[in-house]
Amino acid sequence: MSAPRILVVEDDVDIAKLLRVYFDSQGFDVSVAANGSDTFMVCNRQLPNVIILDINLPDIDGYEVCRLLRGNLRTSHIPIIFLTQKDQRSDRIAGLELGADDYVTKPFDIVELKLRVQNALRRASYESLTNPVTGFPSGKLIEEQLRLLLHRNNWAVLYMGINHLQGFNDAYGFVAGDDIIRFAGILVGEVIAEMGAPNDFVGHIGGSDFILITAPDRARSIRETLSARFDNEVASFYSFRDRERGHVLIQDTGDQTREIALATLAIGLITDKTGPFADIREITEVAAEARRNAGEQISR
Repeated sequence: MSAPRILVVEDDVDIAKLLRVYFDSQGFDVSVAANGSDTFMVCNRQLPNVIILDINLPDIDGYEVCRLLRGNLRTSHIPIIFLTQKDQRSDRIAGLELGADDYVTKPFDIVELKLRVQNALRRASYESLTNPVTGFPSGKLIEEQLRLLLHRNNWAVLYMGINHLQGFNDAYGFVAGDDIIRFAGILVGEVIAEMGAPNDFVGHIGGSDFILITAPDRARSIRETLSARFDNEVASFYSFRDRERGHVLIQDTGDQTREIALATLAIGLITDKTGPFADIREITEVAAEARRNAGEQISR
């Protein structure tokens, strides 16, 4: 399993360095943002699993950062722990009302803070809110968004999956395979940040399958951009020899050799006009079929 990702939003250089060094030593993958604006850039690049958020920031205060994170479908599920010098009851209540998961005042016990972080991660995992590889919403959160579609018009669903990933795993190992899945998640996040809208939803269904809910007028251009960028950038995960010949050779038992094509991103597209849909199972079944058809067309 990949290391949990922590985003520390703190403008005090000494505290930020302390938290980075400590949580690095505890096996976490730590990013630091010095202000509110950088917080959103880091989240667009790769979703953290938990955010430690100072309230007194130089540009946007932590309350506003929390409100904006909770108001964006892509970041609304991320556990947030406020870290601040404010210790009055009204300040704590204000943060919790905005959706913060916990509240720690300075000066703080760093071991206690670590335990609070671990508890937040454990709760999110127990509730099946996020995928541990990408940090994207999964399980119940995806189901909730799909149920909302039954009462809406003018929506599009992109159902995405990575073709030939098992062959890649056979050649390079499943750890390297997880790297490709993480790369796909980062790529989806970057493209949505550039071409999508704040209310577009990205979820990680499991394995190498992702779902994106967006509007029909931008769905096709998003699909084309994702396919093109994935094909261009995924080659970096292969050896020079495999890139040159355009496939992977795997030696099976009995001296049999298999040729495995390089990974591609198959993306099925459906809209509300594809229906009508009676329940979310029908939406996922039709979207999955569209993804399979897209994968077959790529393989031809």
